[in-house]
Amino acid sequence: ACGLGFLSLLCVSAGLCKTRPTDLVFIIDSSRSVRPSEFEQVKVFLAKVIEGLDVGPNATRVGVVNYASRVKNEVSLKTHRTKAGLVKAVTKIEPLSTGTMTGLAIQFSLNVAFSEAEGARKSNEISKVAIIVTDGRPQDNVKEVAQRARDAGIEIFAIGVGRVDMSTLKQMASDPLDDHVDYVESYSVIEKLTKKFQEAFCVSDLCATGDHDCEQVCISSPGSFKCACKDGFTLMDDGRSCSACSNSATDVVFLIDGSKSVRPENFELVKKWINQIIDKLDVSDSKAHVGLVQYSSSVRQEFPLGRYNNKKDLKDAVKKMAYMERGTMTGQALRYLTDNSFGPGQGARPGVTKVGIVFTDGRSQDYIGDAAKKAKEHGFKMYAVGVGNAVEDELKEIASEPTGEHYFYTADFKTMTQIAKKLQINICQEEDPCECDSLVKFQKKVEDALQALTKKYILYDNMSKRIALLENKIV
Repeated sequence: ACGLGFLSLLCVSAGLCKTRPTDLVFIIDSSRSVRPSEFEQVKVFLAKVIEGLDVGPNATRVGVVNYASRVKNEVSLKTHRTKAGLVKAVTKIEPLSTGTMTGLAIQFSLNVAFSEAEGARKSNEISKVAIIVTDGRPQDNVKEVAQRARDAGIEIFAIGVGRVDMSTLKQMASDPLDDHVDYVESYSVIEKLTKKFQEAFCVSDLCATGDHDCEQVCISSPGSFKCACKDGFTLMDDGRSCSACSNSATDVVFLIDGSKSVRPENFELVKKWINQIIDKLDVSDSKAHVGLVQYSSSVRQEFPLGRYNNKKDLKDAVKKMAYMERGTMTGQALRYLTDNSFGPGQGARPGVTKVGIVFTDGRSQDYIGDAAKKAKEHGFKMYAVGVGNAVEDELKEIASEPTGEHYFYTADFKTMTQIAKKLQINICQEEDPCECDSLVKFQKKVEDALQALTKKYILYDNMSKRIALLENKIV
């Protein structure tokens, strides 16, 4: 299957999965709080979503409702039957630049935009979907009218931008809310939601769409997949990752951005993400040790390396981490990691591989260059993970070489689970030359013993032949 409701809409048109006929209406806020340049970014977002649809009179029909204090039906479901025509019509939409009557816009969509007169289809086989994009608090009631729209069979997605009221988004959206409510910090990143939708919603061939967590080889099966490894590698117990060597002792420290821009609900998702990675580690006294540091305008150690040596206690401690808020001093946090977290006084073990995993959702408010360089000069294996407004150049500066394997970025906190699946901490133990010498000596002893046995066998064989010869003469 290609997903449910709107999930089936955004499957890529490259034949990876099939779309089903849908009546889709965008409901876009163009109130005075939306600047003209920001409204242009909304139109780019609409156009990119439309490009991923199977548009046609018997496939997906698209409408656009524009609202502020009043409502304007910009594009009817019956008007344009091609992508080119739709995109051209979207580019011509102008902002209304007055108030924010979101409830009125939903009521209009229910009564007019989704009516048969405007091109909506009556068949139960045709999905009805509304995508609302807004950046403010409505000046009217949305809860009751949104419920009426949902009761009429319209699946509602709510996208909030900037200082939007999150409770209002939840009142409008369909269940489950995790799938139907999205938030972005600014209009400049709204376009990134297109990619998120396409990755998350088109799942017919999970291997082909990249919607899997296999480290090396993905093998498709109907609606599912299984993982395998290349020659010379072994599939690990998690059924996903591959290793060419045994797990060795590792000290892992998470350096987590707890600044105000993360927001409380997203900080909970970050904690779940940390525990996903912990699940993949071989945590014990002799193998992986984990430490946790949170930072904002200051740095706070949540717990040092070695305090917890089993996954349950570690994950419970992560869940209890309290959100700091305030600024984003990533450089200061990196210095703390180098000077304190990986020191013997904080539980670090000498001669053990050190791994730092840095998470941030925005631009650092201090200089990171020297601290990032120092961490790598100390031989630490550094991973950099960014979400939302994180700066990719900063992530690359933090990450170890090759950077392509050590830095990760996603536009949305809800898709962090994909990064947890891809981030592999496989450390191979260096060969012990002493063990190697011992192995060579053992092999030499075996070879000498085999040679001695061979000589004895030849001697025994010669003696057997002589005895047989003497027996024949006697007879």
